[in-house]
Amino acid sequence: MTSEHGKKPLLSVRDLHAWYGESHALHGVNLDVAESETVTLLGRNGVGKTTTLRAIMGIIRKCKGVIDFAGQDLIRTPLHRTAHAGLGFVPEERGIFATLSVDENLLLPPVVSDGGMSIDEIFELFPNLKERRNSQGTKLSGGEQQMLAIARMLRTGVKLLLLDEPTEGLRP
Repeated sequence: MTSEHGKKPLLSVRDLHAWYGESHALHGVNLDVAESETVTLLGRNGVGKTTTLRAIMGIIRKCKGVIDFAGQDLIRTPLHRTAHAGLGFVPEERGIFATLSVDENLLLPPVVSDGGMSIDEIFELFPNLKERRNSQGTKLSGGEQQMLAIARMLRTGVKLLLLDEPTEGLRP
């Protein structure tokens, strides 16, 4: 498929089905994401937003369909290769290391490709993290933890970032 501008999408998902055990959770999801595009999945609790993201990332292994990311079929790709392909994921539970400092959390994920943000750029984008750079993850507010989780992925150079519940824990 191509977009209205004639370009192939960065991510193209076709007829995606996923299961949790015997429970068929996704039924034929289709979506495209172009480079530099923001796409939002909206829906009430339980409709499959998180399951869709987990299936795209390869966290849910019982899937069928097509997940084309930058010309690579990810449907059977091992999880660690999905990350190195340039697909990043910030889960709802954030996945930061509670006992590590902000600085240590930022340095932990490996850089997967050029184009990631430097620590200085991250601190410019998230000044709260700069102020809290020596604080442990458990000492951060929910919003600061969310900033840290997003910042970690921005540093790695991912081409596409999937965010599950990105506003969870943030003040209005």
